Amino acid sequence: MNVPHLWKRYLGKTALIAATLVAFATFGAAPSLRADENGCQKRINRADHRLHEAIEHHGYRSPEADSARHNLAEAREYCWGNGHRWWDADTQTWHTEHDWRDEDHEHYRDRDRDHDRDHDRDEHPR
Repeated sequence: MNVPHLWKRYLGKTALIAATLVAFATFGAAPSLRADENGCQKRINRADHRLHEAIEHHGYRSPEADSARHNLAEAREYCWGNGHRWWDADTQTWHTEHDWRDEDHEHYRDRDRDHDRDHDRDEHPR
């Protein structure tokens, strides 16, 4: 019996199995991480788009916009809770700080096509 030959054979098989496991762990986990990242990005993009649409069609302070604002905050919280990151759909960047504001679409108020400007003026006289 040739012990060194069997030893080399055993080491070769062990190295091949180890390399296969490392490759699977490295590349097998990456797609699931990527999928979750893309899922969060899509969820936030969708919620942000719905907020923009609600503001444009119903007004900045409308119940529809408030509901869409709430849904956007929930989408951000979901992503924050699952990866400690959130996607900013307006700047197209990931944030690693919990620094979003619930009222971060004030700049969009001017685009509401006068649907609630009279309502805002009545609520907040100058």
